Amino acid sequence: MSADPTGASPGASDPIRTHVEEIAQRGYTIVEDAIEPELGDALLEALERSEQDHGIVPSQNEFEGTRTVRIYNLLAHDPVFQRVPVHPKILPVVEGVLHPGCLVSSLSSIAIDPGESAQLVHSDDQVIALPRPHPPLVCNTMWALSDFTEENGATRIVPGSHLFDHYPDPRAEIETVPAEMPRGSVLVWHGALWHGGGANRSAARRTGLAMNYCAGFIRQQENQQLGIPREIAATFSEELQRLVGYGVFRGLIGHIDKQDPINLLGESRELRVIWDD
Repeated sequence: MSADPTGASPGASDPIRTHVEEIAQRGYTIVEDAIEPELGDALLEALERSEQDHGIVPSQNEFEGTRTVRIYNLLAHDPVFQRVPVHPKILPVVEGVLHPGCLVSSLSSIAIDPGESAQLVHSDDQVIALPRPHPPLVCNTMWALSDFTEENGATRIVPGSHLFDHYPDPRAEIETVPAEMPRGSVLVWHGALWHGGGANRSAARRTGLAMNYCAGFIRQQENQQLGIPREIAATFSEELQRLVGYGVFRGLIGHIDKQDPINLLGESRELRVIWDD
């Protein structure tokens, strides 16, 4: 490829490609102004309702945080969350990192309250226990529903660590940098990137959505097919139905008796598996 005479980097005119290249090179990217203000407001309102209606409180372990409110399985809580996994400014970036056919691994909220300490530095794919570095199996995102600052607990990252040949040592002091970003931004990162939630030294809650994806051949972190009632999944768009697992990866992985699992939601789709070709 010849050099761009303007000095712009390859893909600079294509924001999706630029973000995908940044993730490949440094392990993360930030998409600013991704979340429409009205969507951000609606998501916050739905989270507040869920927290109150279900009496959700912080966990009792340090990894999840004893001053951090986490709400899991959000697609089963409110229809507004259906807009998150398929967002047109974010899903194409994730598909560029993984591939079309990726899956929703989990969708949860992480609200860090004042006084919370920093989370243990980790990588999201380390439980898979493959040799590092390896191709991306997981691509995760953090949606800023409030400003993310160093003071209020912005996600802390180790740039380039997705290329390291080892996992972080929980006993070691690890130098990190805060992924600061204004409300409405989305942090997208390679699942092997070292990172962790920051300490909240401010007087206000820091709220984000953890919208996590995995390759179509990897088991999802949250069991979407059992966790989301089928009558709720039936109301999803077909794109979202397939993202949560009612589909077949590359004509083979995930079929039910050689039938498309989306048919369980009242659809009628013919499936040709790879050995039919």
